[in-house]
Amino acid sequence: MEFECASLSLWKEALSSYSSRIESLNKPNLVPLDEFYRNQLPPLLRHRNPNPYLTTSELSDLMRWKLTRGKWRPRLLDFVSALDESLVKSASEKAFRSLPDLSKAVSELTVLKGVGPATASAVLAAYAPDVAPFMSDEAMEAALGNSKDYSLKQYLLFADKLQKKAKELSAEGETFTPSDVERALWSCAVGAKLLSSQSDPDPKVTDKTKNPKRKRKR
Repeated sequence: MEFECASLSLWKEALSSYSSRIESLNKPNLVPLDEFYRNQLPPLLRHRNPNPYLTTSELSDLMRWKLTRGKWRPRLLDFVSALDESLVKSASEKAFRSLPDLSKAVSELTVLKGVGPATASAVLAAYAPDVAPFMSDEAMEAALGNSKDYSLKQYLLFADKLQKKAKELSAEGETFTPSDVERALWSCAVGAKLLSSQSDPDPKVTDKTKNPKRKRKR
């Protein structure tokens, strides 16, 4: 499914397959971590209104979710797990208070060691999925054609595109948030990778067998 796809039924189908895609990755603890991030953390944060905040423990679990669903970078987890509780609470309070100004909200969180725009976006998405989508590689690639630039500027472009797509998909009486758009795109990308690996389990071997002298460009 392309980002430009206007079929609501295809987007709903992609979103509904999210949980099964999470399970299909067979990564240790990903299912309970995803349950924490999607279903436990959001009500916890809302329960703390009017001054919501994040604890160091919750930030660590969020980072575990992000790294397990994506690429594992253990140093980032070490950094956030060592953060002072009062610093995390203060930075997250300021960030949530800054919404819907995403630029200011992200900047308030990235003062924390180990927290870049992508992790900051995950924090904001847990509290305000209708404003802030998570900056995943798969969704970035689909929306912008690039998943290598993790700058604030790139995140703002990404968020704007997903907000517009969510509004477009919500026009038919359905409620689609920017976070729903991100999960649908992620689900599609993971599903495509699974299909590819099943149809051609070892493309390198196949390629060498056909033409051992041919070098593949990477």
